[in-house]
Amino acid sequence: MTYSDIATKGLVLLGCGKMGSAMLEGWLKGGLPAASVYVIDPKPSEWLRATGAHLNTELPEAPAIVIVAVKPQMMGAALPTLQAMGGGSTLVISVAAGTPIKHFEAVLGADTPIVRAMPNTPAAVAQGITAIVGNKATTATHLNAAQALLEAVGTVVRLKSENQIDAVTGVSGSGPAYVFHLIECLAAAGEAQGLAPELAMQLAKATVAGAGALAIASSETPSQLRVNVTSPNGTTQAGLDELMDSDRGLPPLIRRTVAAATNRSKELARDA
Repeated sequence: MTYSDIATKGLVLLGCGKMGSAMLEGWLKGGLPAASVYVIDPKPSEWLRATGAHLNTELPEAPAIVIVAVKPQMMGAALPTLQAMGGGSTLVISVAAGTPIKHFEAVLGADTPIVRAMPNTPAAVAQGITAIVGNKATTATHLNAAQALLEAVGTVVRLKSENQIDAVTGVSGSGPAYVFHLIECLAAAGEAQGLAPELAMQLAKATVAGAGALAIASSETPSQLRVNVTSPNGTTQAGLDELMDSDRGLPPLIRRTVAAATNRSKELARDA
């Protein structure tokens, strides 16, 4: 499925908040005609109004793709509006957290091709990573189409089963918030050692961003990169002795953090 196929049949975007807007911007930049996009959103932004996409109008009967990007608490009211599109040729892609595939199948039918995706917020700057998995009705063509669309906002990986979604949520879905808090903590620690707040924050942001970029670009593992900058008995080693402590350092804290987010994701799925 190509942009030309979507342009012919249309693409429906249900919900256009930060994630929906990031995806739409990527598609438009990639050459998808705005006239082929139909957006349903109760509070459209000025940017969305200016894109030229159809906004809160009548939807095509059988669009090529429907993207569900509403908040979980809005799913109950939003999903029934798509019921007539189920069971046919329309591919449904959900980027909504906490809503399992079986919930979509209950409304749209088990023969509807459905792809569940878990993106993260760096998608807003086209630096996201999204995990996808499809139901039994999806084909290789469907998964390729979903991947192509979601690559507009970053990297896409495929999961073997939907059971992995909760762990993905705990690592990459919620992970940006962990990193933002690391920046906060690093800056606060710099202040405690006498740096001005603005300088401490500038150093913390640039350090985390630069280290992340290096980890992505380098052929070496993060473990080896860490070793490369750690001189025996030096300043980095002194800091790592605290950070890597097996009882009170970062390893047990991160394990608990990811486990808590993963377990909450499972709870949300059960309640959906």
